[in-house]
Amino acid sequence: MKAIFLSDVHLKRRSDPGYQKCMQFFASLRGRSVETVRPGDAKGIVIDLLIIAGDFFDFWFEKGGRIYPEFRPVVESLVLLRRSGIRICLCEGNHDFFLADYFSEKLGIEVYPGDAQFKLDGLRIFTSHGDTVDAQNRRYLALRRFLRSSFSYRLQRLFPLGLLWQIARFSSKVSKDRFGSDTDADRLSGVMHGFAIEKYREGFDAVIFGHCHVPSFREEQLGGRRRIFVTLGDWITHHNYLLYENGRFTLNSFPPEG
Repeated sequence: MKAIFLSDVHLKRRSDPGYQKCMQFFASLRGRSVETVRPGDAKGIVIDLLIIAGDFFDFWFEKGGRIYPEFRPVVESLVLLRRSGIRICLCEGNHDFFLADYFSEKLGIEVYPGDAQFKLDGLRIFTSHGDTVDAQNRRYLALRRFLRSSFSYRLQRLFPLGLLWQIARFSSKVSKDRFGSDTDADRLSGVMHGFAIEKYREGFDAVIFGHCHVPSFREEQLGGRRRIFVTLGDWITHHNYLLYENGRFTLNSFPPEG
């Protein structure tokens, strides 16, 4: 079994460097279907599973099958990856939610509104975007509940897509201005690690989060078993992804450094 985890790509415009690198990275991936991978073909990384742990898009709206035009190339890339035999799972983040209408119903891609749990070669994996881990951030959690409510869902259906995209761009900028310092990220990473310890006690072997934008990797022992805690970093500055292969995790960057 081979899987890749990534998060916080925050796609906006196809001309952005992070968007272009994401497209290059997806072009380097291959599934195991006979049509796309032949014996002896060394092109690309052959994987079974791609898990995107939230904030893949910097904003997301869909109406009647219409999406933000800049997102079409990367959505088409996901469709090609799925056709090549890769199972694709999208965890919703704090910037992209209500994904199921489009990705699950129209494209057959799995969507997780909250946490996601996987078994890889017998190892139990807990994954989520991570924006709900900090229980002390009550104002954000209240806003999150409102934005994901049925009322909010119906309300945003009333606005033209062009207006929604303009509002989303503005709110994204405000969010980045108010959050994102190294101090905040370090504190959040500590809160996430405390949460991971509790998940270890529930029997999980690895806990993987996005959201804090700072990559970190911890291998530790608990109850006589090896445990893994990861914050995935982002594709804005770090271009990180986590590779799982046959029981081993490695945190990498794309393209490989050096």
